[in-house]
Amino acid sequence: MAMSVRRTLVGVYRGTCNSLKTVEASVEVRHPLPLVLPARTKKRYFIPPAVGIKGKQQEDPEARARAAGVVIQQQYMERPINIACTAGVFDPYIPPEGDARLSTLSKEGLKQRTEQIRQSAASQLAIRKIKEHDSLFSTKTFAEQAQEIFIEAHRALTQFNKEKLHSLVTERCYPEMTRGNRHKTIRWSFVESLEPPRVVHARCPDMVTKGNLYGQVTVRLHSKQTLAIYDRFGRLMLGSEEQPKDVLEYLIIERHLINPYGRWRLHGKIVPSWAPAKDPVIKTILIPGPQLKPWQEYDTLNYEVPKPAAVQWYK
Repeated sequence: MAMSVRRTLVGVYRGTCNSLKTVEASVEVRHPLPLVLPARTKKRYFIPPAVGIKGKQQEDPEARARAAGVVIQQQYMERPINIACTAGVFDPYIPPEGDARLSTLSKEGLKQRTEQIRQSAASQLAIRKIKEHDSLFSTKTFAEQAQEIFIEAHRALTQFNKEKLHSLVTERCYPEMTRGNRHKTIRWSFVESLEPPRVVHARCPDMVTKGNLYGQVTVRLHSKQTLAIYDRFGRLMLGSEEQPKDVLEYLIIERHLINPYGRWRLHGKIVPSWAPAKDPVIKTILIPGPQLKPWQEYDTLNYEVPKPAAVQWYK
């Protein structure tokens, strides 16, 4: 009985499926596509233009961002400025070749004499402006004052007294004096003055705005000095403490005249083109030695320092 009922239901199911297939084929029933819901992502206000597009006029990205309501911060290239001193030397003094040893009758001597007269006329006008702001300024006493500033600044340099050195030299001169002096020992002394210092040049320029005046005075200093520089191992690199040398220098002393608390400070030096070359600096180098073990000593090995092999260089 059960088997007959089962056979009857299977036949009915197969007939129903065949009839449904024929109906779908005749009516062309289409099944609906699956429903896709887009997920919300980050909203992009500004999309950069595509890379590599040629021949198309690219829009201004700032205009597109402004239209989208995005504010782009402007980048300003700001550079710090220091008004306590100038950044250089205005109309520098040209020292005569040989320091006035040439005859004024020669061609070069006449050129030097003419240049000195032209510079002295401008220096007189600058000295008048300096005296308007500094009533104590005098060309007779200022040269001695400049020499004292020069001596005190170099003494502070040998003692590495940064606070005192900043009060004696300008912000332009400070890095030039301290550059390369790390891990070194400096021995400097002022022996005597061979010639009395004198003012040879003066200028009174303005910077940033009109009326912001600075006084620059060039002082000729001929003296005898000693200088010795030692490296961090105590080896002599330059000069000697016992042998003094004659030094001819042209110092530039500057002051911010508008500042009532301004002081005369060392601003730089003028090195003439005809000045002799400086002595070379003897540098310390490391010679590679043997690899010592903890229980070994260098003296007991009798190690010989290898000499560099001769190399033939071709052009």
